[in-house]
Amino acid sequence: MINIAIVGLGFGAEFIPIYQRHPNANMYAICQRNVEKLNEIGDAYGIEKRYNDYDELLADPNVDAVHINSPIPNHAEQSLKALRAGKHVACTVPMATTVEECMEIVKATKASGKKYMMMETVVYSREFLFVKELYETGQLGKVQFLKASHQQDMDGWPDYWPGLPPCTTQLTAWVR
Repeated sequence: MINIAIVGLGFGAEFIPIYQRHPNANMYAICQRNVEKLNEIGDAYGIEKRYNDYDELLADPNVDAVHINSPIPNHAEQSLKALRAGKHVACTVPMATTVEECMEIVKATKASGKKYMMMETVVYSREFLFVKELYETGQLGKVQFLKASHQQDMDGWPDYWPGLPPCTTQLTAWVR
């Protein structure tokens, strides 16, 4: 069992039931700066271990892996802190906002011996899961090639999103 801590409970809360159903994951802790939201989500999903301070979460020896869903400007800093604290990291895209930060994360991953996954989380959306189900039940027949894309309207997103370059991700799972 891998003890998972989710950081950021806006979009991040959507992953709680996924981890709770996974046979090899223990949805161990959640982290959110807003204590009211932290308690609301914790109560709704029955999660006892709650942090509103990221550094305190990283100091918990029972946390094996963090799933970062915080605002983009925090991704690199939080990923680096977690790797250096000896935690596996899954981070929503993008990994960082500069090439230098990306290189730091690569170096920290190698130095720590921990796993890092830049997560294009849309592969866990209902559309992708539906196609996966069709494949697994044989309804698609023999698949030679499959390609998917994800378009989204950026209205209402933070101002820095539209200026970011597109991200390419390797879509693998680190919880087996």
